[in-house]
Amino acid sequence: WADAGVICPMTIYNVYGDTELLRRQYPSMKKFVEFCRDRSTSDMLPPEKYHCFGDWLSIGADTPKDINYMSYFSTSTLLTAQAAMILGYEQDAAELTDLYHKIVAAFQKKYVKDDGRIEGDTQACYVLALAAQLYDLEDTRMKDLWAKYLVEKIEEKNWHLSTGFIGTKDLMLILSKIHRNDVAYRLLHNKTFPSWGFSIEHGATSIWERWDGWTPENGFQTPGMNSFAHYSFGAVYQWMNENIGGITSQEPDYKLFQIAPLPGGQLTSAKTSFLSPHGPIVSDWSLEGEKLRLSVTIPSNTTALVKIPTDDLSSIKLDGQDDWVNIDGLLATPEVMTSDVVNGYSTSSVGFPLGSGTYKFTAQVKPVSSAGR
Repeated sequence: WADAGVICPMTIYNVYGDTELLRRQYPSMKKFVEFCRDRSTSDMLPPEKYHCFGDWLSIGADTPKDINYMSYFSTSTLLTAQAAMILGYEQDAAELTDLYHKIVAAFQKKYVKDDGRIEGDTQACYVLALAAQLYDLEDTRMKDLWAKYLVEKIEEKNWHLSTGFIGTKDLMLILSKIHRNDVAYRLLHNKTFPSWGFSIEHGATSIWERWDGWTPENGFQTPGMNSFAHYSFGAVYQWMNENIGGITSQEPDYKLFQIAPLPGGQLTSAKTSFLSPHGPIVSDWSLEGEKLRLSVTIPSNTTALVKIPTDDLSSIKLDGQDDWVNIDGLLATPEVMTSDVVNGYSTSSVGFPLGSGTYKFTAQVKPVSSAGR
């Protein structure tokens, strides 16, 4: 909870580009990291006694609280180092980056086994370690192992999540970063316990505080802590916005952003919007067999890279026209990205830099099996 004093100023900067607010908050961000360092041992490990709720309200998983401690110590240190660089405090940035590397080394030595297994061996363990970048940035071996173990732990739960308050938001975002949105979609579509779909199947019209707020076997949970309108598990919307809709900022304040929808799972259509500082950004797509229709809205004084998930350049049409490269001089030569399997689709992303306006694309997409990936 206390790390919000670091996370929120950086989040606000990334959304609004508000350097002055970041400058105002920076001293308290730095002091919080100093507090974390001072209460840690000389080896940058958790003290003998500290308070931490941990991955609160997880299901059938016991993530050691030390993993939370180290993950957020790392996260706050790295974010504050980034803030220092943005504000031009180069000495601070260097010292904070050095501290971050010490935290990573301490985590690896204390909590990671030779085979890469993290103490506790839960979904949240791997999610938190990946989100906090508790691996050598120059060596992807550990990162790749943790990605593999995360998917294994989900499969062990019959393709269900076991994460709680802290792990659930990052679970979906990390699955995207390790190119396993196919697994994320599977979690999103689940209707059996524990899942968002289970809540919906049993009358939910808002996000529950706990996965087991009500179950057929046990009825209602204790009324002392059983809200049926709570935010934490609703953080999944960030993943939905950034992956189903594909809307992600490329610069602070969304002057430059990306719309790269990734159809997948059981969805045949989705409309996602984000009210940016410059106006609404809209990504609206539908699938008819192998034909993708995509309508995007880009607000004034912004630029978007619109990525079409297809490897068939000849199938792309803008507003129904074939000669899309030269329409009013709007489109530069498309950027063809590396081929990959994304959400069960074998594609290359074809990107178009566009200014403000509303554009309607059609393209052919070819779904393939993602089994065994």
